[in-house]
Amino acid sequence: MNPIRLLRGFVTVGGWTLMSRILGFVRDALIAAFLGAGPAAEAFVVAFSLPNMFRRFFAEGTLNVAFVPLFSKKVEAGEDARAFAEDTLSALAAMLLVLTVAAMIFMPALVTVMAAGFIGDARFDLAVDYGRVTFPYVLFISLGALFSGVLNATGRFAAAAAAPVLLNVILSGAMIVAARMGADVGRALIWAVPVAGVAQLSVVWVAAAKAGFSLRPRLPRMTPEMKRLLILAGPAALAGGVVQINLLVGRQVASFSQEGALQYLNLADRLYQLPLGVVAIAIGIVLLPDLARRLQAGDSAGARDAYSRAFEFALLLTVPAAVALIVIPEPLISFLFQRGMFTPEDAQKTAWAVAIYGLGLPAFVLQKVLQPLYFAREDTRTPFRLAVVAMVINAVAAVGLSFVIGFYAAAVATSLAAWTMVALLWRGKKSMGEGAHLDARAIRRAPRVLAASVAMGVVLYALEYLLGPVFDLSRGLGTLMLVAGGIVAYFTLAQMFGAMRFGELKRSMRRG
Repeated sequence: MNPIRLLRGFVTVGGWTLMSRILGFVRDALIAAFLGAGPAAEAFVVAFSLPNMFRRFFAEGTLNVAFVPLFSKKVEAGEDARAFAEDTLSALAAMLLVLTVAAMIFMPALVTVMAAGFIGDARFDLAVDYGRVTFPYVLFISLGALFSGVLNATGRFAAAAAAPVLLNVILSGAMIVAARMGADVGRALIWAVPVAGVAQLSVVWVAAAKAGFSLRPRLPRMTPEMKRLLILAGPAALAGGVVQINLLVGRQVASFSQEGALQYLNLADRLYQLPLGVVAIAIGIVLLPDLARRLQAGDSAGARDAYSRAFEFALLLTVPAAVALIVIPEPLISFLFQRGMFTPEDAQKTAWAVAIYGLGLPAFVLQKVLQPLYFAREDTRTPFRLAVVAMVINAVAAVGLSFVIGFYAAAVATSLAAWTMVALLWRGKKSMGEGAHLDARAIRRAPRVLAASVAMGVVLYALEYLLGPVFDLSRGLGTLMLVAGGIVAYFTLAQMFGAMRFGELKRSMRRG
């Protein structure tokens, strides 16, 4: 077996994802500055959410969960992986073309499902108009996800991880050019979405061809491999549907709340998505094909080590990030978004949502560590059943609490459902054997990570008070000093508490 270099893969995917998230903040800061939290901003949130919602069915459901393990095992076994990939490409393209045409025809119904609170005001027609322009993005990004899966399964992570950077560059560039030309910024923003989709697809298509997988679509055909893929993809897509129902419930709650609530939740989501994307996406992308290939090769000890290191890596970076989001959300949001039409009151409301999401951040990431244990074993049904339980909890909490705390109920429900899902996934893996259990090192270090993170939270709280005069002088300088102080404090404390070893990390990087 030629194993995937796990830690190097984490760093590669995480690094490019970090760049994409940072540029995403630039994009959202520009949206907040040019559009504020008004009708155009909220219409864009809904319109852009539509293709991304369906992308999670096809890209994160069918492809990441079902295609990647099967393709990885074919690569490991020396079977005809290219033919399988071309069959998948052809079937996926056909389904997406039908979906895109249908969605553009029935866009008013889709917007109603997403944000019924828009009905009767200017946001509804604007969201329908924007949605018809942005929806073809799902075609390009989902096909791109297939090529990314091919690259990831063969241990080539850079191109697939770098492609999303183009989205934020193109969208930000479109807004800046439109503003300088005196054009409609909202209109430029939505037309930039499908353009970015074409650019992302082109990058991974070319990269896959250079890696020896020059795939060409053809008429779809039903082979035994495709039947197996569909059997696995069905529960995975339904599980993705459960996640989307959770998001829909949250958006519906927000759409009936105060004006701007959707934008507040959207910006809060962007902030907690930074550590979530850098850590969870990196782990999910790298760990799944590695586990699948190790299981195919009968390497149970290697599978256990991969899972334990992924768990350790997730805790090491996620727990301190969660503590930071809970302790200092307002300086972060004010620095990132408070300018132009986005007021201090908007920033404060967004910050509260950030703190609530921070409580659920470790759970969001741990799901990405635990789910590959099931998917690598071609078990997509169990995660679906567990997701349904979490969905019910999310819906009850979001709707019930909305009468008490308004749109914040969506964030509370999301975090509660995430922890429920982690508990259920943890309990369900008990029958998987030794390869699905943490080793002694991971068990020993977990409480030390928690202790170092809590201590860092105390340091951050004190630093925010001490840096008061600096914040009065420059909000940006104060925030940067606060974040830098927190990072230095955490890694110093983590080393002191034995939560990590820098020398060990260097050796792991050299080994890959």
